[in-house]
This record gives sequence, C-alpha cells and structure tokens, in this order.
Amino acid sequence: MSATLRPVGPSRPRRDLACGCVLAAVVLLLALPVLGLVLYLPLNFVVQTVHVIGPAMEPAVRNGDYLVADKLAYRRHPPARGDIVILRDPFDPGKDLIKRVVGLPGERVLVAACAVSVDGRRLPEPYVRAWSVCDPPWPADGQPATLALDEFFLMGDNRDRSMDSRQIGPIRRSQIESRAWFRALPLVRG
Repeated sequence: MSATLRPVGPSRPRRDLACGCVLAAVVLLLALPVLGLVLYLPLNFVVQTVHVIGPAMEPAVRNGDYLVADKLAYRRHPPARGDIVILRDPFDPGKDLIKRVVGLPGERVLVAACAVSVDGRRLPEPYVRAWSVCDPPWPADGQPATLALDEFFLMGDNRDRSMDSRQIGPIRRSQIESRAWFRALPLVRG
C-alpha cells in the first residue's frame, strides 16, 4: 500500500487567492483618496454647493435648502434678468449671498413704493412676495440711477427680509460667482 501525503495547512491556491484579495484591498484603499482628489478638483471648478440660511429668497428658495450652483454658467454669457445668483458677501468675504438679478448693465433702475422700475417701466415680478415694508428706496434721492457697464442690481424675492443692492449697492460682474442650478435637498417640499 502506498501512502499519500496530505498538506497540513491551507492549500496553495487558496492562500494565493487570500493574498491577492488583501493586495487588491490595500491598493483600493490607497487609490480611493487619489481618485477622490482627481474627481473633486475638476468638480470644484464646475459646481458649488450652497446651503441657504435665511428667508431672503423665499418662496423660490427656502431656509435650509441645499442648492447646486453652476460656476461655468457665466463664462460664455453674462447673467440674465431673473437668474438666481451666488455672490460673495461684500461685508463678510467668508459668506455667500443668494439673490435674483433684476437690473442689467446700462439700465436705469429705481426702487420705490414697493416696485422696481427699469428704464421707466415697472418690472413684472411674479416670484416676489407682497411687500409690506417698502424701505429702503433706491437710490435714496428717488431718481433712477444708471448701472455701470459691469454692474448688476440684485434683490431677494422676500423683499421685507433681504439685504440686497438697495443696501449694498449694485454688484460688479466679478463679484458674481455662480448661477443657482437646482435644489438638491430637500427632495420634496412639505
């Protein structure tokens, strides 16, 4: 009778498979941060996430909403009337503001008696809540002011609760960072 020898430990193919799995896991763990960085950097130049704090843009954009903004929107064309834009707060560079474009470069703008007039005509604004506090008028002298060729007049939709171009003045094109693209959260409004 001949005797056969049996291996005492795990078989070689099983051990090779385990080593291969461990090696693959290590490579994947090392590659994930690099892959994340490779994806994050280009995306950071294309989109911006915005957490809305405050009621200045209600009802279109509500307190607590999370938005995705398009940073490339104005590379090919300037902001248009009605666009919701993100800009750096002129008084606190660590904060962003979200406002709607109501006046364009070269236009004559007047805000008085709870209405916006552009080039002598009242601007239709179906997105605005009814104003109850019509202050402050802009400009303070009650005469229309002409925006410079690189200036935009921005206002919040909730005019009674918005700090906007009425207080901070017209905004230069270079101060506008991005255009609100879509609301990411909440998925459904209650």
